[in-house]
Amino acid sequence: MPRLSFELEATDITTAARAGKITTDHGVIQTPIFMPVGTVGTVKAIHIRELEQDIKAQIILGNTYHLYLRPGLTILEQAGGLHRFNGWKKPILTDSGGYQVFSLADKRKITEEGVTFQSHIDGSRHLFTPERVIDIQRVIGADIIMAFDDCPPYPCEYSYAKKSMELTHRWLKRCIKHFDNTQPRYHYEQTLFPIVQGSVYPDLRRISAEEIASHQREGNAIGGLSVGEPTEQMYEMTALVCQLLPKDKPRYLMGVGTPANILECIALGVDMFDCVMPTRNGRNGMLFTSEGIINIKNEKWKNDFSPIDPQIGGYVNTFYTKAYLRHLIIAGEMLGGQIASLQNLSFYLWLVEQARQHILAGTFGPWKKEMVEKVSRRL
Repeated sequence: MPRLSFELEATDITTAARAGKITTDHGVIQTPIFMPVGTVGTVKAIHIRELEQDIKAQIILGNTYHLYLRPGLTILEQAGGLHRFNGWKKPILTDSGGYQVFSLADKRKITEEGVTFQSHIDGSRHLFTPERVIDIQRVIGADIIMAFDDCPPYPCEYSYAKKSMELTHRWLKRCIKHFDNTQPRYHYEQTLFPIVQGSVYPDLRRISAEEIASHQREGNAIGGLSVGEPTEQMYEMTALVCQLLPKDKPRYLMGVGTPANILECIALGVDMFDCVMPTRNGRNGMLFTSEGIINIKNEKWKNDFSPIDPQIGGYVNTFYTKAYLRHLIIAGEMLGGQIASLQNLSFYLWLVEQARQHILAGTFGPWKKEMVEKVSRRL
């Protein structure tokens, strides 16, 4: 029985957009899908009940580096894995810690063996190798786990990007060998996704995509984008890689992005997305809505007693108005960040569900064009 299966249900006529279905032991994921980020075992300020009933999330993320440091592997193993620890019964994906190799550049050293880094919490030193990262993700127990990769910064020289990509490929072979020689800990299957790298160099992206595809895993990821490069370069690299990765496997674009980014990349053939933007920006008063972007701190919303986003509906728009949310955010009340995060995540999940329905109906192209304009404007 495969660890994960993917059924391609429809492809748009005018774009490369796809609608599909991923099946895991913790449930089915309908694509395209956005995955809320739960870095340390929680999507910030959001209850599991809200994820299930209000946001209608189908899969969430955990972060290997952060969960390894807190609460630590002993606690997670005693709990029976992250699903039992946080109460989420649907699929979970964990990244490998490779992004922290990039983001904690001043606290780490990369060698052929792996990455030695200093904890941002207490300064203690740790070594992540490809084998160790697989072992950690076995303990966390996510349904989909990532291979350990080296994510180069932007900008970087061609020689650096090439060296980094080749290291990622060597680490991948070690990840696959160790993954295939070990077993899940909690009586359900796990699936390993390799990651395409190569910065913004088309020939490197082509080499990497072909190498990743050759391993014939159940799904594939695209990393190293949304790290500061111009948006058009992100789209160019994504389009190139999607043309090379297998059509019968899900494609996951890591860390992307704005609503417009997601719509454009769905059109290029991406199936899975994640980003901290909905919750991070929400806590700072930026709302994503079906009509555009709202800075709720602006004076213009002070006496606007209409729902935040009536098109989305749901719990948030039943009880709360723009004026009330502005009051909470201005006053620094915790509830303000919670409501804004609920709105933003609900909108992101609504957006990818609408995209899916239009792909299935054959109307994605014109709908996407209209929606990109709407979701990009500031209200």
